[in-house]
Amino acid sequence: MSVQGLPFWYELNTRDTAAAQAFYGPVMGWAFRDSGMPGFTYLIATHGADMVAGLMAPETPMPDSWTLYFAVDNCDDSAARVTALGGSVLSAPADIPGTGRFAIAADPQGAVFGLMQPHDGQPSAAFHPMHAGHANWHELATPDPAAALAFYTALLNWQPGAVMEMDDTGPYQFVTAAPGDIGGIMALPTPDTPPHWMPVFGTDSVSAALARATAQGATPLVLPMEVPGGAVACTLTDPHGAPFGLVGPP
Repeated sequence: MSVQGLPFWYELNTRDTAAAQAFYGPVMGWAFRDSGMPGFTYLIATHGADMVAGLMAPETPMPDSWTLYFAVDNCDDSAARVTALGGSVLSAPADIPGTGRFAIAADPQGAVFGLMQPHDGQPSAAFHPMHAGHANWHELATPDPAAALAFYTALLNWQPGAVMEMDDTGPYQFVTAAPGDIGGIMALPTPDTPPHWMPVFGTDSVSAALARATAQGATPLVLPMEVPGGAVACTLTDPHGAPFGLVGPP
């Protein structure tokens, strides 16, 4: 089967991996273990039996942020396609033993994302739209939603879904892959906000998870609000400033 365009992995670049574990562990119900990569510290977050995210300290100092990876059938071909479509390849395709072949890219508007060709050609368990502790949704904030939609549909074989009108930021464009709706594209909330992808993680109770997060220094950005399907969602930054979302029952 083709995995082109399926959500695959979620990687936190953080200046303090110990503090990140102390925060995300109780907020998301994650446990952590070392990946065992020789000469390099890369931590794997797990929820139950599933690997759901990675934590690492970048070699070059940078703001804490989440990188979202999307699966592709051929990493080299997809990286070349990024450039042909007006984006840029920030880290050329390279192998991760036992995992697959990856690249880091930016879309034409500057939002950074990853490509991953899984070594076994199978989808990832990190994304599951109905499971707590897993990524349930993906949100792109960009200065040009129409251009971003054209880029990702051409690169990842996504399809445009429904459009929901938002009072403050304009239309919210749903995007669809094989399992159905996987995310949305929206205009930047403020002109000085850089373009970015944001993961939205499922939880058994948004209000309880938000309370745990704020007690540990997180900053709410968008308070819980009802979203299609009867769930509620909110947006926040972790104590080091990385934005992410929560979705699930109130």
